[in-house]
Amino acid sequence: MSEEIKPEVIPAETADVVQEVKETAVNFADKNLAELTELFQSLKESEDRMKRSKEAEAIKSAFYKRLSKEKADAGEEDTVEEPDENTIEVESTVPLQSRSLSPFAAIEAGFKSLYVDYKKERAEYNKQQDALREENLAAKQAIIEELKALVEDPGDMKDAFPKFRDIQNRWREVGPVPQQNFRDINDTYQLHITKFYDLVDINRELRDLDFKKNLEAKTAFCEQAEALAENENIVEAFKELQKLHEQWKDLGPVAKEYRDEIWERFRAATSVINKRYQAHFEGLKEQQVKNLQAKTALCEQVEAIAEKEITSSTQWNTLSKEIEEIQAKWKTIGFATRKDNQKIYDRFRAACDKFFERKRASLSEFKDSMNANLEKKMAIIEEAESLKTSTDWKATTDRFIELQKQWKEIGAVPRKKSEQIWKRFRAACDEFFTARDNRPAGQGNLGANLTAKKALIEEIKAYSGDESAAADFAKKWNEIGFVPFKEKDALNAAYREAMAEKFPGFGGRGQRHQGGSQRPSSGKPLSEKDKLKEQFNALQQEIQTYENNIGFFSLSKGAEKLKAQMQEKIDAAKERLDALKVKIRDLETKEE
Repeated sequence: MSEEIKPEVIPAETADVVQEVKETAVNFADKNLAELTELFQSLKESEDRMKRSKEAEAIKSAFYKRLSKEKADAGEEDTVEEPDENTIEVESTVPLQSRSLSPFAAIEAGFKSLYVDYKKERAEYNKQQDALREENLAAKQAIIEELKALVEDPGDMKDAFPKFRDIQNRWREVGPVPQQNFRDINDTYQLHITKFYDLVDINRELRDLDFKKNLEAKTAFCEQAEALAENENIVEAFKELQKLHEQWKDLGPVAKEYRDEIWERFRAATSVINKRYQAHFEGLKEQQVKNLQAKTALCEQVEAIAEKEITSSTQWNTLSKEIEEIQAKWKTIGFATRKDNQKIYDRFRAACDKFFERKRASLSEFKDSMNANLEKKMAIIEEAESLKTSTDWKATTDRFIELQKQWKEIGAVPRKKSEQIWKRFRAACDEFFTARDNRPAGQGNLGANLTAKKALIEEIKAYSGDESAAADFAKKWNEIGFVPFKEKDALNAAYREAMAEKFPGFGGRGQRHQGGSQRPSSGKPLSEKDKLKEQFNALQQEIQTYENNIGFFSLSKGAEKLKAQMQEKIDAAKERLDALKVKIRDLETKEE
């Protein structure tokens, strides 16, 4: 009796995993609308397009999911329903007027047109395949009827056996039949094949020769199956094994003494491959769980970064690089389980999008701030350029120092403008201070100013008129300008004493003299302690001015020497300030 050969059944668990792998083999979630349309167009034009229907449906699903998301992001209502797999003709539910206004209408219409054309072609293809399978079924049923007739009336075996071989060859050439008829038609065919061999008294020599050829063919199948068991690509090996099983079924029996042995050998090789195949997908499923854990950890990292409080562009750039490194690592991790793969990808994408949307908003705000700072500094430049030719030396000097202080307090400006506007502002400052310091003798030279002020003091002392000239003397004093720093305090004191002697009521009217002090309303000369306090306050103001200037100079390239000179002045002024503190404290102690 002939054996009935059936391929090993794949366990249900393994079949599920196989389906998972097929469905997650291609992930279209990271494609945009244009890329998905291009992919569908390419599939539609391929020669094997009718065999790629699952891929077509996956692209379609990804397209409509992406379309819905982008419409939602754009604030547009999503009024179009995704067509299902049975869709042949689809009409948009979006009003014509809305279509013309929506930026997504043309994209959606183009893709829908491709999809409808493909589904029409697919439906026609399926219809043709169904008709062909029905034709194949009828052909095989006719062959079985021929085989039955041959078994019932074999006639001369020398004539019957070639007919039998012809029937077998024609059976193999007929294509597939409807799936629901496959088992019955094959079982009926095998039944009559067995009857032909076992019940018909054929010529022993021809029968033995046929048995021998079948044994040789099945032995070759066993060897191929055993070789496949060593194939590292177990998925490919499993597919090839299924082909061997189909071919095994089409062969006739071998001699009875070899039937069990040859079948056991083929079954053993099949069992090895099936076990490796099942183990492979069980391992793949375990790996998918590990992949999910790894991707979850990456999601948590990005989510933590996206929630951080970030206050500088340097931080944004550093964290952007961290996320880019995490994204690169994500790409090295395989798929997660089917039910979680899309969810974990959406979570990761949402965290990345949140970070980069925050970055874009922050940089936009920072850019607005820099533009506002640029406007402020341009206003300072315009004022400085309007003052650079002024000869009102003292007032303009004070204003330039104030402008320098304001410049330093204003924040950053766009990098491409920073050096340009700094040079322009610096040039205006330099032009004024150079003109001030290079004035001809009598117009501001420190030595000439010292001589002029001493002469004015002698003129005041020699004056014998009424107090009406006090204001004129004070105006002349202020117009002369600066004197060497080490002479300033003594010169100011001599000036105040001369004015107090000749014009006792002048200080009492609230007029301020150079140095910033105000004479008591009584018109009496200042006490030694008051003079020291006056000097102390003036020195504090000078130190503040120097420190403001040194901060301003730090904005300039190559200003180290200038900064060093200014620092020396600050240190010397602080030493004098400490000395004045000691003197004032001593006088206060004596007064007690």
